[in-house]
Formats: sequence, C-alpha cells, structure tokens
Amino acid sequence: MTDIILNASRQTLYMVFWSTVFSVVLGFIPAIILTLTAPDGLRPNRIVYETLSFLVNTFRSFPFIILLVIIIPFTRLVAGKAIGTTAAIVPLTVSAIPYIARIFETSLRETDPGVIEAAKSFGASDLQILFRVYIKESIPRMLNGVILLIISLVGYSAMAGTVGGGGIGDLAIRYGYQQYKTEYLLVCSVILIVFVQLVQMLGNYLYKRLS
Repeated sequence: MTDIILNASRQTLYMVFWSTVFSVVLGFIPAIILTLTAPDGLRPNRIVYETLSFLVNTFRSFPFIILLVIIIPFTRLVAGKAIGTTAAIVPLTVSAIPYIARIFETSLRETDPGVIEAAKSFGASDLQILFRVYIKESIPRMLNGVILLIISLVGYSAMAGTVGGGGIGDLAIRYGYQQYKTEYLLVCSVILIVFVQLVQMLGNYLYKRLS
C-alpha cells in the first residue's frame, strides 16, 4: 500500500507542478494584453479586450471533466497520447490558462492609479510602467493567485485520474471505489488535504514576506 500511494503522490505532484508552470507562463500573456487594452489601461482597445475577455470566459466555463474529453485530439497532438500522467498535463494546463489569466488581470488592474499617474508624470514609457509599476506592485496578489491555482489543480488532477491520468485520484477510484477498499479512500483524502494545507501555509508565508 505504501509503495502504491507514494507512486501516486509523485504522479500528482508531477502533474500539478508542470501544469502550474505552463499555465502561469502561458496565462501571463493574455493577462498582460487584457490589462493594457482595458478601458482604463495604457493602450485601450475595446475590440481586442472584449474579444479576448470573451474567449477567456468561454474556456473558463467548461467543466474540467468535459474538457478532458473534448480536447483528446489536441492532447494526442501535444503529448503523443491521450492517456497517462504526462498526457493529463495538457488538459490541466488548458483549463488553468484562462483561470490564471483572469486572476493575473485582476491583480494587475488593482494597481493604484495614483502610482501609475506618478510614473507617467516622470516620463516613464509604457513598458517601464508595465514592468516597474503594474507587475512590481502586483507580485503579492499574483502569488496568491498562483496558490489558488495550485489548490485547484490538485482537485483537477484527482479528476484526471478517472480517465487514466494516474495520481491520487486514479488510486482512489481503482482501489478505494472499484475494489471497495475504504482505507485507500481515507488515505488519499488525507494526503490531498495535507498537501493543500501545506501549499496554503507556504503561500501565506510568502505573501507576508513580499508584502
């Protein structure tokens, strides 16, 4: 039981880590575009903002379990297969990109307008304002968003186990549910709870340090 649980835990950490990395990197791009083209942004553009905002909202509205099935062809294209721990990273990332993009956009747009106006009065360029004001002031808030993302991906990774993604979710389904081994369900639940608590504690500590 110990070896099986350790292996499943490693698979879950693997899925959560890489899907977090990819979604944060890829989600940062639409977040910047949304921030810059918003009505109160540095480069307002209603068409670009509303189009991108619509796409983000559309992809956010898909239940993850449905998204898993819909993007199977894309998963095969990217990962070379549709089943397995590595393949599960693709739908996890796709589902997380619009989520973190919206969180990053909200964090960036909460920057004090007075600080932005002060930077403009000193002759700062849009690029300087973006990196030295928007992003610098938003780092603690964006960190909170990443913590929320990780916690959400832990739950999504458990669902990925229902379609052969491996990890704690797969273990709970195969041993706990299908074989009626309650102890596996209990241990899997405890592991996920402990992991989420540790991530949240780390996030709170880093937030205080950065603030």
